[in-house]
Amino acid sequence: MRTVQATIVVDGAAVEAEQLWHDRSRWASWIDGFGYIAKVEGEWPLEGARRMRQSREGELASETVTAYEAGRGQTLRVEDARVAGEQRVRFESDGVRTLITLELEFDPKERLAPARRWWLRRKLGQSMHRTLARFSYELAAER
Repeated sequence: MRTVQATIVVDGAAVEAEQLWHDRSRWASWIDGFGYIAKVEGEWPLEGARRMRQSREGELASETVTAYEAGRGQTLRVEDARVAGEQRVRFESDGVRTLITLELEFDPKERLAPARRWWLRRKLGQSMHRTLARFSYELAAER
């Protein structure tokens, strides 16, 4: 599996960041490429919950919570047309600032040449960085 990671430090306690992270009504404002939620099953963000979402380009993605620890983070099993893998978000706070780490371990669904595999990793990494940057703007607007 390949791993892509993005991090950001935001002002505020982890509980504030985590509450916004899991607020379904706000996902469209900060998740890069987010279109809409097609379906949510179970109690999000708890283990076993599942969401189906569609991107702006019409691509469907499935995300199932495999682990959740309040105040610390969440792990999802993710799958879309191109990749399958595991996405983790972690919140580490000193009470004043919070380090948010977003990590994706993935395998492409089709065999890719090394250059295309590199390009996919780069594209996914850029998307994760945009997501965290937009998230930081939304969190700052809350304060």
